Amino acid sequence: MANDKSKSSSPAAAQSPPRDADNPEEALLEAGDDDSALGVTDDELSTASLRSSIYEYHMINGRGYHKDEKYWLPSDQNESERLDLQNHQLLLTFGGKRYFSPNADTAKRVLDVGTGTGIWAVEFGMRNTGYMVYVFGIDIAPIQPDFVPPNCTFEIDDAEKEWTWTKPFDYILVRLMVGSIADWDKLIRQCYENLEPGGWVEVIDPVFPAKSEDGTLKPDSPLHRWDELTAKGALALGRPFDEGVNHEKQLKEAGFVNVTRKAFKWPTNTWPKDPKFKEIGLWTLANIERNLETISSFLLRQGLGMSQEEILVFIAEVRAEMRNLKVHAYWEVFVVTGQKPEEQIQG
Repeated sequence: MANDKSKSSSPAAAQSPPRDADNPEEALLEAGDDDSALGVTDDELSTASLRSSIYEYHMINGRGYHKDEKYWLPSDQNESERLDLQNHQLLLTFGGKRYFSPNADTAKRVLDVGTGTGIWAVEFGMRNTGYMVYVFGIDIAPIQPDFVPPNCTFEIDDAEKEWTWTKPFDYILVRLMVGSIADWDKLIRQCYENLEPGGWVEVIDPVFPAKSEDGTLKPDSPLHRWDELTAKGALALGRPFDEGVNHEKQLKEAGFVNVTRKAFKWPTNTWPKDPKFKEIGLWTLANIERNLETISSFLLRQGLGMSQEEILVFIAEVRAEMRNLKVHAYWEVFVVTGQKPEEQIQG
């Protein structure tokens, strides 16, 4: 985790590399044409090596994945578009709310863990301009925008490593990171340690498997089996899917107080009668379908050893059921907030 003593509000000035070419290899080749007689210093070489490693990916079915295989979703333009779609899906789910922590409107120093495209951090920074607020976003993938508000900074960083921030935060958001974290207790502990006394953490995650209240989602249905198999694949890769139900307990065990949990629903398609849930279902279907093959190809093949042919046949069945209006299924989404206790005044 990078030290934030010398952070800049501009990604170009921060430790994130410049992203001025679609193909990072082309950018490195162009830099290599410099005919300076001074050559490359050891420090520059070290920086160049670090920057190039950020862009190292391995390909699976034509999609680029992070080189360390810690993240089971791709790091490319299609995924960036899906993440922004998902952000809108969350706004619909929460009735337009971007956060639930009681102090979010007055927080001065904010951390967005797993920021993705940075859309939440940018919107937070732009909407909260009536007071001095600074937003940091961290992610292992360099897919954030080049131009951001002056009170917003992005860093390429791994939230699973030890955090070395020099100043604590007032508010930390951990959004949709289930399946990406090996040790949730450690992550929650680091959130606690890096909050000001009285500061708040907010953890948002879906809960698997999907369910139905009228029994239309059968235990042996393709969608139910897909939820179960992808969860097994994620667990085999050391990134459990079933942690969403545990966040409330994890916060309490870490020492947080005033812990609350709010439950929301993501219908699998437009089956609900209620217009609000019908719209949420449309966006849920668009979100999941967009990455159905991608998720399955990684978790079922890498985690469980299924062949690509088996996966394609299976997800065709899953897709058909997800579109079936007679199957009234949904995933739950939990929003858990907790406060670090205020310091006790010694008398």
